[in-house]
Amino acid sequence: MPEHQFAAGQRTCPQSEKGMVLIKRIISSLYIVAGFICMGIGIIGIILPVVPTTPLLLLASFFFVRGSKKFEVWFKGTWIYKKHLESFVRERSMTLKQKITILLFADFTIAFPFFILDSILIKIMFILIVIYKYYYFIFKIKTVKKNPKFT
Repeated sequence: MPEHQFAAGQRTCPQSEKGMVLIKRIISSLYIVAGFICMGIGIIGIILPVVPTTPLLLLASFFFVRGSKKFEVWFKGTWIYKKHLESFVRERSMTLKQKITILLFADFTIAFPFFILDSILIKIMFILIVIYKYYYFIFKIKTVKKNPKFT
């Protein structure tokens, strides 16, 4: 039977199924690598206050969830996750220090292109993003005192 014809009742080519499995494995591996990169930079943020720990660890969690159930479960069992993310994920709350760190880091990353770009529409979009970001952090995420369990 020619290569482009399928057996009776077969809808896809066996080679294309193998190709899809390979592509899914590659994408899964890239998510896991991205998770470890974000986790590593997030850990550096624990030591260096300039690097925002919580958003990087949230991103790492996202990548691990997308990459593999095994790595998701592993990450959620680490002390890093428990200390820095568990309360946020469970209670939608952050300490004031976490909120300020995230807001200032985001402001800095938005301010750079804001002052470099000339487009008025983009500047208006950045202003709206900043306003929404502050609204969300002030009114949608509870502020809690530092968890004494992990100090």
